[in-house]
Amino acid sequence: METVTLTGLLNKAAADFPNRRALSLSGKFDLTHAQLQHLIDHAASLLIASGILPGDVVALTFPNTVELVIMFLAVIRCRATAAPLNPAYTAEEFEFYLSDSESKLLLIPAEGIKPAEAAASKLNIPLVSATLHDENSIITLSSNPDSNLDLVHQLVNDSSDVALFLHTSGTTSRPKGVPLTQLNLGTSVLNIKSVYELTESDSTVIVLPLFHVHGLLAGLLSSLVSGAAVTLPAAGRFSASTFWTDMIKYNATWYTAVPTIHQIILDRHESKPEAEYPKLRFIRSCSASLAPSILERLEAAFGAPVLEAYAMTEASHLMASNPLPTSGPHKPGSVGKPVGQEMAILNEQGEVQPPNSNGEVCIRGLNVTKGYKNNPEANKSAFQFGWFHTGDIGYLDSDGYLHLVGRIKELINRGGEKISPIEVDAVLLGHPNVAQAVAFGVPDEKYGEEINCAVIPREGVRLEEADIREYCKKNVASFKVPKKVFVTDFLPKTATGKIQRRIVAEHFLAQESAAKVPKFGA
Repeated sequence: METVTLTGLLNKAAADFPNRRALSLSGKFDLTHAQLQHLIDHAASLLIASGILPGDVVALTFPNTVELVIMFLAVIRCRATAAPLNPAYTAEEFEFYLSDSESKLLLIPAEGIKPAEAAASKLNIPLVSATLHDENSIITLSSNPDSNLDLVHQLVNDSSDVALFLHTSGTTSRPKGVPLTQLNLGTSVLNIKSVYELTESDSTVIVLPLFHVHGLLAGLLSSLVSGAAVTLPAAGRFSASTFWTDMIKYNATWYTAVPTIHQIILDRHESKPEAEYPKLRFIRSCSASLAPSILERLEAAFGAPVLEAYAMTEASHLMASNPLPTSGPHKPGSVGKPVGQEMAILNEQGEVQPPNSNGEVCIRGLNVTKGYKNNPEANKSAFQFGWFHTGDIGYLDSDGYLHLVGRIKELINRGGEKISPIEVDAVLLGHPNVAQAVAFGVPDEKYGEEINCAVIPREGVRLEEADIREYCKKNVASFKVPKKVFVTDFLPKTATGKIQRRIVAEHFLAQESAAKVPKFGA
């Protein structure tokens, strides 16, 4: 197992399923697994000719394009480290991430990305654009290097090669650099393939950005190593108006998304239903807690089981998942059983807690990074007692299913009562007129902390604070009812759609004394 490499798994899939569809750009062209592998090797030869050496970091910033997929895998193929970046970053953000990753080259689309170009210029990092015109052409680089495939064929990828460098979301602290090896990635995609029983008969449409571990590992790479097919939206990003068209056209059997995207898909279904929907094996939800009410609506609307999962960048994505119906029961409110690694609930002394006892969720396995880059303080707190400490509080029930209570830093301590904001979120989202919601703690003289929340009403609906509080009183214990409700039209989110609880709390706390709450960014 410890000799597993992601590139080896991709090569095997190309050999086993050479003529099956691997990657499509919606409405434009399709690539088979054999074609894709040839394009990757050729692009890797161009990078080698450009002076990229094993261990060098190559940053990439693209929308969800075929060029991003090919160049990402080409970087890994030549034993370098890929660092995909959000194309929506500001110049200052690009400067931070390029500098922190010590990137030697930045790859961009032919049309360019001005803030990225400005940052690369300031840091004296070479900038190269990549283009693939159609399925019968090869990748061309603006630097026009020579190609020598023999140099690629001489390279042997090692399981210890650092293949991917990502940063944590930074929602509770400064983003931390996470190096992931070929072994980490290969192990994780095999775990994903196993738990969802992915085969060459499967097909999915990419919903999430590929610069994030969720879309990259769960959507793209797990499909490719299974010999399955992946479709990229023509616009280079998720679009509710074309999602089901693509799902039907490309015979999709599943998709994975964050709760915010699931809500958008549901809203679209309720306002503009499709004439027909594809028969899906399952729908997957990850990266944030999915409210039970949303899960039930998804299953009722699309006739497929919804499988909640639990993941982190440090674990190369997947840590736990609810199983397919044929493999075990789905437990509403849980994020499933551990997948492919050990998991334990530890107390502050590092002692394993018995079933149904709260503590910190900790894991260890071949998919887990060995540590953050150049961050001894973070490593000291996150890697203790032989385990990676996730920072999440939860418990394993008697059947081995994990239930999350909340982030250690986000738990609300109201007069000694520890309240999970995730639980309050779920209640709020059960209100028929609430589209999005988030609960958070604020300082309180009497109780130490008190609960507040922010909600976005459904389109065309007017919500009052009293409506929400009255609903909560009927559905949750009195001490968990939000003391203050902010009705807004926007909640800040990460690039993958996860609501940034800390930023919401800071914003509304600062505006609490105002008669009218201004919009974010106003």
